[in-house]
Amino acid sequence: MNPESNSKHHSVRRIVLPSGRTIEVVRARDEAPARTSGLHICPKCESDLVQPVAWAESAEAQRWELTLECPNCWWHESGMFGPDQVAGLEEQLDDGVSAILRDLQRLTHANMADQIDRFVEALRADLVLPEDF
Repeated sequence: MNPESNSKHHSVRRIVLPSGRTIEVVRARDEAPARTSGLHICPKCESDLVQPVAWAESAEAQRWELTLECPNCWWHESGMFGPDQVAGLEEQLDDGVSAILRDLQRLTHANMADQIDRFVEALRADLVLPEDF
């Protein structure tokens, strides 16, 4: 097995919470060889964020008419696609939704931790009154 085929790609996003506290969200994903044939790959900028903006089932058996758009370079295309291509796109979209939900959970946890820290500081400073509830 080629060790490069299992390499990891890490991206770090710094997020500033409303309190001013900064957190880092680290995402790791396996790098796979570029698949330029997937509908989720932009042929213009090679972004893997292409998404459907309109779709309709075709009169032809098991084909879909899709309008695809890249949010990175605003490339767009309309065409007819078969079930294998659409299934591959759906899988990529599902993976994206899962990644967003994981990130949301991490951010929610970090935000809640920040709110708890501020509440504890307010309690210690005797700034919480019965009227606050």
